[in-house]
Amino acid sequence: MINFKNEFLGTWTLLKKELLRFWRVVFQTVAAPVITAVLYLLIFSHVLADHVKVYDNVEYTAFLIPGLIMMSLLQNSFANSSSSLIQSKVMGNIVFILLTPITYLQFFLAFLIASIVRGIFVGVCIYAFALLYVDLPMLHPWIIFGFAMIGGALLGTFGIIAGIWAHRFDQMAVFQNFVIMPLSFLSGVFYSIHSLPPFWQKLSQLNPFFYMIDGFRYGFFGQSDVAPLLSFSIVTFFFIVLASVTLGMLKSGYKLRS
Repeated sequence: MINFKNEFLGTWTLLKKELLRFWRVVFQTVAAPVITAVLYLLIFSHVLADHVKVYDNVEYTAFLIPGLIMMSLLQNSFANSSSSLIQSKVMGNIVFILLTPITYLQFFLAFLIASIVRGIFVGVCIYAFALLYVDLPMLHPWIIFGFAMIGGALLGTFGIIAGIWAHRFDQMAVFQNFVIMPLSFLSGVFYSIHSLPPFWQKLSQLNPFFYMIDGFRYGFFGQSDVAPLLSFSIVTFFFIVLASVTLGMLKSGYKLRS
């Protein structure tokens, strides 16, 4: 018989540890990405605001903000789970987590929720600053929330996979520099894919980041390059696949128990 009280307690204890871990260095984990996003906003809006028109009745600066919010949310969700695991493995204190009587599902949920929380918190901070800069509508709040949750979950899960696989910080940098950053910048954060040549449009449609950002942007303006239900379905499919892989790795103890 499952003891739900113990199940919840184990998950909450590990989750609390993960939340405190990034909160104790909040200037690095929250303030730094917010400042980076603000700099992108100021520079790109100043340079391109008078030259780029994407949607009717939507200024380029307003168009840019949801993309920057989602990009930062995704990058920080990935960074939270991946950095926590690689630090624990390099320092050797991962053993103290593995020795506790928590299941692989509790392990997964704690790291996943912490990643989502950090990503959304960074996104909210960027949104709060953006309100001082431009009038930003929010036509479909639940769509915004849904894409924020599934996007944070997808990248948090991918971060767990990266953290389990990597043995050194330089191996982790491969994911950040050659996967996360390129997919982020080629996802339509700064432009609509319809402004690209046909080949690059088709290539962008293979990028899951594009669907997360495009659907998230729809929640603000009611306009997008792809139907939001299709975008959400694609992102959910990617999450289910990565979650299945992650749970399999955790259950087997892959690169954690050796």
